[in-house]
Amino acid sequence: MNHGYAPPRVPLQPGQGPAPNQRLEQLLNDLRAEYESEQARSAELETQLARHIQDLELIRQKIYGIETQHNQAKKTYEDEIDRLRRELEARGGPPSQPSHHGPPQPPPPTIGHGQNLFGGIMQGGASQGGPGLAPLPQQEPPQGLPPHMNQPPPSLNAAPGPPQNFSGYPAAPAVNGGYPPQQTASPGGRRAGPRGGPPGPATPQQNTAAPYPPSPQVARPTPSHQPPNSLMAPAQAPLNQTNTLADLDLDQLPDNLKKESNDWFAVFNPSTRRVLDVDLVHNLPHQSVVCCVRFSMDGRFVATGCNRSAEIYDVETGMAVAHLQDGNAQEDGDLYIRSVCFSPNGGYLATGAEDKVIRVWDIATRSIKHTFTGHEQDIYSLDFARNGRLIASGSGDRSVRLWDLDTNQNVVTFHIEDGVTTVAISPDNRLVAAGSLDKSVRVWDINTGQLVVRLEGEDGHKDSVYSVAFSPDGTKLVSGSLDMTIKMWELSTPRMMPGAQPTGKCIRTFRGHKDYVLSVALTPGGDWVMSGSKDRGVQFWDPHTGVAQLMLQGHKNSVISVAPSPNGGLFATGSGDMRARIWRFSRYTGP
Repeated sequence: MNHGYAPPRVPLQPGQGPAPNQRLEQLLNDLRAEYESEQARSAELETQLARHIQDLELIRQKIYGIETQHNQAKKTYEDEIDRLRRELEARGGPPSQPSHHGPPQPPPPTIGHGQNLFGGIMQGGASQGGPGLAPLPQQEPPQGLPPHMNQPPPSLNAAPGPPQNFSGYPAAPAVNGGYPPQQTASPGGRRAGPRGGPPGPATPQQNTAAPYPPSPQVARPTPSHQPPNSLMAPAQAPLNQTNTLADLDLDQLPDNLKKESNDWFAVFNPSTRRVLDVDLVHNLPHQSVVCCVRFSMDGRFVATGCNRSAEIYDVETGMAVAHLQDGNAQEDGDLYIRSVCFSPNGGYLATGAEDKVIRVWDIATRSIKHTFTGHEQDIYSLDFARNGRLIASGSGDRSVRLWDLDTNQNVVTFHIEDGVTTVAISPDNRLVAAGSLDKSVRVWDINTGQLVVRLEGEDGHKDSVYSVAFSPDGTKLVSGSLDMTIKMWELSTPRMMPGAQPTGKCIRTFRGHKDYVLSVALTPGGDWVMSGSKDRGVQFWDPHTGVAQLMLQGHKNSVISVAPSPNGGLFATGSGDMRARIWRFSRYTGP
């Protein structure tokens, strides 16, 4: 056997290609070259994109710097004008009105002992020209100038009366006597209002000469015009097509589309399937207007803000468990608590008031743990960050401030062109949003201090924004306005740009209220948008369609504040009728 034998090699014939391994190697080389070419092109595009992002960031920083310089210069000029005006008045000269170049801007409310705006509104009777109220102006003030700025401050000698109903209706009873409560006409249908009380005066028609007084929530300046058709007698809408549920006639509604009790009722939209039911759980009477309501994060307690004090109630029993009042606060005049907010752990309650002071109460000891000062006008809104460390505040002094509980310091201040009416911090503690009298909603990045988006324009609100709230996932924002609408905004981050700031667009407008929208919120799962209005109604809206599910009439005055329980199933309302109420909403199982 010849072990060294090898078969002879056969030479390649003409037309035959290279061996298979050589062909594979050539294909791999071609593929490698193509990959390297695409990789180089991708790197070049990434470099260009990074350069563009850097350019945009530089532009943003320059704009932010210019805005900061502008606000500082504006404040310097305003301080100088105020100093010169005081000097002129001290010399006996007539007080001069501030003049501004460009479009007129409403000056922030001037708050002093005995003459704060809210107190001035509260003093007068329900009739025009009552004590403490100046006569109505003969002509409409310039665009943007609130009506009350053309009026002298309320008389300091006028004895404070009962809280005035903020839509021109009779005042609620005084704490120490006074007139008995009268029931006002409901905006809903032919019924004069909730049953069980004497009929009150009809809702004023639009041709009344009086402009709307401000809402008691913040006593913020309101526009000189009236909302279109907001005070006209409601026309009866067809049962099969309406989103203005106040126009429905109770007598024409079938039983499954209405629910009535002795002092409240609810109507359900006949143009959509009824899926909710509502019931009154607790009635919480107060001795003054209830400016705000808020649940604790565990849903066990609800806090209210009223004149001179904040109250905390047990949600299960409806019993008062804490009365928080600063004994060192000014004693003369009213001192309304405009905003309350629990800390995430439920141990503290922050309150904002007319005296420009934020107080953080230790609920267990009923003592003040922190005091934050720095705002120059009324504090209208507060919100606690979910991390429990930061509090955001909004004020009539045209600023939003962030306060650090660990350091007791004001860590960030955002200045804008007009009074701030409402603030909210996003669930991830990254953003703070604020609504303003200038019809816009601004959103800032808390970490960088930069304005990231301003929600306004053609799809934006047409009047002052009074309330904002983030959705539970932080991707959306709802806002309520004096233009009688609620808007839902989508906050989105551009793709392929990690770390980029969000943009915003209006994705839905909710129309159906008959008057100013004073408060908005979303239920914990984001399933419903809630709103409270000067038309005394609370409405639930489907956030996906913008259709109103129900309207609840449970107060005899403006619904100033609405708040859902974090546990779901409950919500609270606060009103100018000197009552807060806790309600239950649940799945409807009837026909």
